[in-house]
Amino acid sequence: MASSSGTLPVANPSGAQLSTTKTTVEFRAALVAMSVVALIPLGVGNAYWLGVLIVSMYFAILAGAWNLLAGYTGQFSLAPATFAMIGAYTTGLLNYYFGIPPLLGIVAAVVVSGLIGLLLGRAVLRLVGPYLALTTLSFAEIMRLVASNSIDITRGDLGLGVAGLLNSRIGWYYLFLGALVGLLILFYLLLRSKAGLFLQAIRDDEVAARRAGVNVVFWKTAAFAISAAASGFAGALYAHFAELATPELGLIGQTGLIVSMTVIGGMGTLAGPLVAAFLVYVLSEWLRDIGGYQLVVFAALVVIFARFFREGLWGLAKAAVQRWRRA
Repeated sequence: MASSSGTLPVANPSGAQLSTTKTTVEFRAALVAMSVVALIPLGVGNAYWLGVLIVSMYFAILAGAWNLLAGYTGQFSLAPATFAMIGAYTTGLLNYYFGIPPLLGIVAAVVVSGLIGLLLGRAVLRLVGPYLALTTLSFAEIMRLVASNSIDITRGDLGLGVAGLLNSRIGWYYLFLGALVGLLILFYLLLRSKAGLFLQAIRDDEVAARRAGVNVVFWKTAAFAISAAASGFAGALYAHFAELATPELGLIGQTGLIVSMTVIGGMGTLAGPLVAAFLVYVLSEWLRDIGGYQLVVFAALVVIFARFFREGLWGLAKAAVQRWRRA
């Protein structure tokens, strides 16, 4: 008999092995991509474009965190940017009012974001599909409005000044890269463990997973908390990089970018969303110079990829490699 503690009887060990192998291949591809990113400063010395790449890594962390929740657990939240904003304000307020050092503020941001994600996960536990999306969207707008209207505390739309952490643009580049690679490794280890199989079982068939002994309540809530904590971490880092926390971090347009990156890169893959974050944000900056058609272009790309290329860029790359091997 299956236990309620989360012990999953392995009815199809070959399927579990296939999932583990797939995750390992994606992880290695992501490491190769990050190795290429590590070499970019050798040929790009322009401070502006280094800044663009740093912000791309910020979005890559958010895309990876949202992908864990939506791509691997099947919970479509519209609040990843909101948790980044919560992380930014947590470290910013602690530093501004209490003089807490940035490193401790970042740790506090992870904890606070994770706890709020835990509470939100419990609150929306029984919601699926559009109901889950609308509830998390409402939560996101409420939090953004609170930050925007609490002028005496957050300084509202003027933004809250946040202490810097590093003076070197190159230093920030490699700090964000290290954070991205660190989270990539953590997500990889999580997905290779039994926890990863539980999350994917819930995504594929929640009822069957529950009957097989997966503690669905625990793992859905845990996925929310982990995703929120990672988003809060990204937001806290970004606040110290920009030296500013603002309600604009929680705009729904920011979440739209994160969703676009994940869908275009390939939901439910490790490498896809990370690589797509760089492509989408760099393209976004390029489109800004020719009239600001970002939302139109990315909305069209999301529709095309969702309709014709469900595995995103990762699926296209994998198909290309398979054709090359056959040739």
